[in-house]
Amino acid sequence: MVAKQAFKEPWRYSAAGISIALRVTPRGGRDDIDGIEQLADGRSVLKVRVRAIADGGEANKAVLVLLAKSLGVPKASVKLLSGVTSRLKQIAVDGDPARLGEALRKLAQARAADAKPTDQGN
Repeated sequence: MVAKQAFKEPWRYSAAGISIALRVTPRGGRDDIDGIEQLADGRSVLKVRVRAIADGGEANKAVLVLLAKSLGVPKASVKLLSGVTSRLKQIAVDGDPARLGEALRKLAQARAADAKPTDQGN
């Protein structure tokens, strides 16, 4: 069914790169990107989980490192724009916006494909 693909991409393009809306789960058991989710208010976010705890900025640092590694950019290219103490965050990634967007799309689609076997018509 195509309805699950109707999620709007949770990133915006700019001349310098992209900004990404995230929902972060600290102490999530692993460092990973879990795909795209639509919030109750209709906004789309990229779901991210990290092993680090949300204390002293450790989870935020882990998120920045995970995104840099996943997108193949230097850590210095990934910055937290907002949401220092919130699960909902805005992250900026400097680089080629088209390449970054395509990389995010592939990461999100791979996670959606991994989740398909548990889909029971919800």
